[in-house]
Amino acid sequence: MAATLTIRDLGKTYPATGGRPAVTVLDMDEPFSALDCQTRNRMQAFLIDVWAKRRDTILFVTHNIEEAALLSDRIVVMTPKPSRIEEIVPIDLPRPRQRTDAAVNALRSRIFETLGRLRREER
Repeated sequence: MAATLTIRDLGKTYPATGGRPAVTVLDMDEPFSALDCQTRNRMQAFLIDVWAKRRDTILFVTHNIEEAALLSDRIVVMTPKPSRIEEIVPIDLPRPRQRTDAAVNALRSRIFETLGRLRREER
């Protein structure tokens, strides 16, 4: 059974059950949306550092395509209401990723194109 963590729970540990290692899922819904640009960038770097040490699964919800491209192993693009999965985009880019990398920009463009198509279909 997976334990769901909040940002406050990062320092807590959850015991293994049935002889298996504990699996944790950090569920983050728009956690950096209210932050200024510099603080957001620092928090993104902090999250990457935490992930590199713990290797927990993180479900990170964001409307910021650049943020998704920098932080994700895969991006799930959702349709407007009724929400459904439109596309799952795997990301096989080395870390650390830079905002100015051509591959990151190509990924952002691909997601923008998908969202643009969905917007046109919605009309």
